[in-house]
Amino acid sequence: MLDAIDRWLEKDVRPHVMKLEHEDIWPAAMVERMKEFGLFGAVIDPQWGGLGLSASTYAKIVTRISTVWMSLTGIFNSHLMMATLIEKFGTDTQKTRWLPRMCSGELRGGLALTEPDAGTDLQGIRTRAVRNGDHYVVNGTKTWISNGIQGSAFAVLVKTDPNVQPARKGTSMFIFEKGEGFAVSRKLEKLGYKGIDSAELVFDQFKVPVDNRIGAEGEGFYLAVSGLELGRINVAARGVGIAKAALDESLRYSQMRKTFGKPICEHQAIQLKLGEMGTRYEASRLLVEQAAIAYDEGRRCDMEAGMAKYFSSEAALENATEAMRIFGGYGYSKEFPIERFYRDAPLMCIGEGTNEMQRIIIARQLIERNKI
Repeated sequence: MLDAIDRWLEKDVRPHVMKLEHEDIWPAAMVERMKEFGLFGAVIDPQWGGLGLSASTYAKIVTRISTVWMSLTGIFNSHLMMATLIEKFGTDTQKTRWLPRMCSGELRGGLALTEPDAGTDLQGIRTRAVRNGDHYVVNGTKTWISNGIQGSAFAVLVKTDPNVQPARKGTSMFIFEKGEGFAVSRKLEKLGYKGIDSAELVFDQFKVPVDNRIGAEGEGFYLAVSGLELGRINVAARGVGIAKAALDESLRYSQMRKTFGKPICEHQAIQLKLGEMGTRYEASRLLVEQAAIAYDEGRRCDMEAGMAKYFSSEAALENATEAMRIFGGYGYSKEFPIERFYRDAPLMCIGEGTNEMQRIIIARQLIERNKI
């Protein structure tokens, strides 16, 4: 499968990335091909139509795609975060209703957590769901939602009890399908991460059946945190992909570009950069592998996923920056992919929980696991 994806990337993706990226075009043909590969059900059990891949294999797929165009991985990552929530915590009826269509790509989904005043602090969400018989009435706004325009269903975190303390116990998770009272208010323009749509969603007296609730009322926060483990492994794998792409392009260019009568790779200053870039890439790759193995074994892996996400995203940003310096003026040009790496990499330091928060999570887990 990895070989097939490599061939597809070289033949049908790489030649078109520049145009699609710079014109911010949604890659419809590439999405259809990803459906054929089964990527929209990559980690979902075959009984629901998925491939049943391990997180380790999934991470390798994400890394490979990210070396060519990171945006593609976001299209199925947000979708799979929703699908895994349903698979892990949904009822048999919910699984039967949603998962086969999600695995085939017929139904494309996303995870709607962030709000204008609540990002990392999910306890601060304000989107309210009030029960009225066999349904809830929802009002509020979600923002920075991947697949917000092209997607058709979303796992949405809402506030069902604004008075309970701690606040996280007043949140619940629902499956929302687009319909009356559910509007996409605008497409959000971004520095990078083109190709995938990020949107603001508005709910105005939107009705959602009680049967669409995932888990019990009040469990939403815990479900969201559980779903972020796979998401952080995905983001970490993307960071590995960008770190590798920046390294590969720098190695190639440094052997072609000459100054003072010799290739710049023979200058010590460039060698120092390449040595650091290569080490960062290898270290981040191994951290992602460790986190994926922990996930596959069913172990709690918020610390491992946090370490991988934190280190890999920073490695991507640093490698992209060093690549731009190695390329000099050409690194600043849209004719080369370096400027895209430079624009895409910062997102990894923010998405799926900021790196500042990752360090706090890591520290708390280290203390908990090493109590004296």
